[in-house]
Amino acid sequence: MTPRKWPKPDLAVAAEVSRVRFRRVDGRTNSETPSSYEAAGELLRALSAPARIGIVVALNAGPKCVHELVDELDAPQPLISQHLRVLRSAGVVKGKRSGREISYSLTDHHIAHIVTDAVQHVREED
Repeated sequence: MTPRKWPKPDLAVAAEVSRVRFRRVDGRTNSETPSSYEAAGELLRALSAPARIGIVVALNAGPKCVHELVDELDAPQPLISQHLRVLRSAGVVKGKRSGREISYSLTDHHIAHIVTDAVQHVREED
């Protein structure tokens, strides 16, 4: 049996599809584009680990250093640092250096609302 050959994608068509705005049922154009959905997907992927959710909940109360997060979440320091790196690269948290310590805080409190709403939703189902 010979392997099936798939046609090469037409890049012009793909570019046009990515520019299409979605139409709502009432016919009005939705301002959301596929690229904003991709960005939202990346944000949700960054929040997908339970330790990262715990970090966001902890930082919702205010800025904290790594050792404070380690104590609050009862997790090893390398694990917290690794998750902070992921959250920092996703733009969820930012760090402010003060001497040898870095104080981490949320870049946007809307992210904390997303996480706390998700946690509340799960608790309501139990």
